[in-house]
Amino acid sequence: MNYKTIASQSIGEFKDRGSKFIAYAFPVYTEEAWQESLEEVKKEHFKARHHCYGFRLGLDKNNFRANDDGEPSGTAGRPILGQIDSFGLTYVIIIVVRYFGGTKLGTSGLINAYRTSAQVALENAEIIEKSLDDIFQITFDYALMSEVMSTVKKVDIEIVEQDFGTIGKLKIAIPKDKVEEKMILLKAGIAKVRIEEVPTLEEIKGAEIEFLFTR
Repeated sequence: MNYKTIASQSIGEFKDRGSKFIAYAFPVYTEEAWQESLEEVKKEHFKARHHCYGFRLGLDKNNFRANDDGEPSGTAGRPILGQIDSFGLTYVIIIVVRYFGGTKLGTSGLINAYRTSAQVALENAEIIEKSLDDIFQITFDYALMSEVMSTVKKVDIEIVEQDFGTIGKLKIAIPKDKVEEKMILLKAGIAKVRIEEVPTLEEIKGAEIEFLFTR
């Protein structure tokens, strides 16, 4: 199963009668991620009067939000969310910052401003099609570094993030329809056992694999 989202952050701007609207579009895959994106924009634009947003997560159409942040009801969050849907995207949040220019824009003016700034941000974004992936984290002792890295490469698993601190951590993405097949190969490679032995493998000494979320 595939879906469309954006590859990275993008920005769009719109001005009307002195008011400036700056739209920030982010790819986000969890509740924590969209909240962090919102806080990031709020910190950067702490003097702005409004920080309105809309987001959609997942493929079932049920995980979304539209927030007007003090603007008249329905004039900001809904138009923003409407652009995400118009582009056929998911796993996206758009936050629109407004600097008031001294002249009220009215309901239609606000709807147009928030909709247009969000539209421009998405027009400036790289829209990509992705498969539905399960995200896992591998935590491992450095004694297993060679086995982990070589197996991930051999099995052709995407590395989403890596952290080599006091202990090794890899976040990996596996297409949902290939999780069972690739997980068997991954465990066999790290544990240095035959594929047939994996079902009886209770744990891998020095390594742990845990499911995080689906994106």
